[in-house]
Amino acid sequence: MLMRVPIDCNGCYKKVRRALLKMPAIHSHVIDRKQGRIKVCGTFKPPEVAIGLRKRINRRIEILEIQEADVTAMYAA
Repeated sequence: MLMRVPIDCNGCYKKVRRALLKMPAIHSHVIDRKQGRIKVCGTFKPPEVAIGLRKRINRRIEILEIQEADVTAMYAA
């Protein structure tokens, strides 16, 4: 899932990072500070992650893209 979050300073970045690390459903994440985008991977429902992140960091979250992984292809190899 790709989200847009306003990241203005180092403190905002740390707050977002801490919030993502506390979410057990997220396996990995990438934060792009310049564009204010966050890419997360894991087994979760996208609205639940966006709402949870919104509650923890008190910032507006915009979901840009949702991609579902093909689980059968991952285990077939």
